[in-house]
Amino acid sequence: MKIKLTNLGKRYNRDWVFRKLEYEFLAPKKYAITGPNGSGKSTLLQIISGGVFFNEGDIQYSGKNNKIIASEKIYRHISLAAPYLELIEEMTLLEFFAFHQKMKGWLENITVQQIIGELKLEDAANKQIRYFSSGMKQRVKLAQAIFSNVPVILLDEPLTNLDDAGIILYHSLISNFCMNKMVIVSSNDPKEYSFCQEEIDIKLYK
Repeated sequence: MKIKLTNLGKRYNRDWVFRKLEYEFLAPKKYAITGPNGSGKSTLLQIISGGVFFNEGDIQYSGKNNKIIASEKIYRHISLAAPYLELIEEMTLLEFFAFHQKMKGWLENITVQQIIGELKLEDAANKQIRYFSSGMKQRVKLAQAIFSNVPVILLDEPLTNLDDAGIILYHSLISNFCMNKMVIVSSNDPKEYSFCQEEIDIKLYK
């Protein structure tokens, strides 16, 4: 999988968030998008996901054998975990994961029960997500991204609401289940992207 940004720019009204961004992301490398709050990290991640439009430049997605993937179909190849994405809180954890399995599918040879076990949420499997703590909800968000059967994982501030045990779990999930995936982390906390091989400082593209 390859994602190529060419002369990319995004503005809100007359103010440019970033401009002239040139970069090439290649699987299975791990990348960090860094910068202070409000610098455009999350915006860039959402643009890469296909969820936000850009104002200038181009993004090209290509898969196996460099076959071009149409931007309107990129959602099939990418999963995003972010604090602003909502879970279906009326569902139990089992119901939510079964629903997600139909929508995007899990990694091969991984069952819902195994995922719940990895998250240490066995006792909450039949509980409605609305009753979960903020940390439990963040574990669920990370799982639905990391365990999805897609080549690209986008993570926006992935340690939000996680305690020390959750931080250890996060790094374990990355190590064990993202070896062959492209991972792009938007963050200003080194603990969230310490495993990344390349760093994009968004401030350089003002």
